[in-house]
Amino acid sequence: MIKRIAILAATTLLTVAAAHAAGDPAEGEKVFKKCKACHANGAGAKNKVGPELNGVVGRPWGSIEGFKYSEGKDGTLLKIAEGGDKVWDVPTLTAYLAAPKEIIPKGKMAFAGLKKPEDVANVIAYLASFDADGNPVDPVAVIQANGGE
Repeated sequence: MIKRIAILAATTLLTVAAAHAAGDPAEGEKVFKKCKACHANGAGAKNKVGPELNGVVGRPWGSIEGFKYSEGKDGTLLKIAEGGDKVWDVPTLTAYLAAPKEIIPKGKMAFAGLKKPEDVANVIAYLASFDADGNPVDPVAVIQANGGE
């Protein structure tokens, strides 16, 4: 039994480590097509069902002006109900993109998550390639500054 738990823990750590590895923005753009029905990024991006995602890597939770975020059970915005100081850093995005409801149980996002760790890493690299205004930036620098490799 202890061996099985150790193997499971090691597998989980390897999966998370793989997702933290530098992704490929071009591959991430392909995977991001699944997200475009609800999210936008790049020049001129606007909120849709979900918030626009320019500059999301390193951005505080719930910080897009004019977007109505999910509410916690006490009626407060999730950014307040969940702690207020949370940031979309690489570890948080990695966990969220893999299993959104585990990170924000009351969130509006209906997407179940990305199953492949490389898809998660690639989407994060793609998202990191845009600054807050939708201009292209070096995703490696953004990822490194926000808890990634």
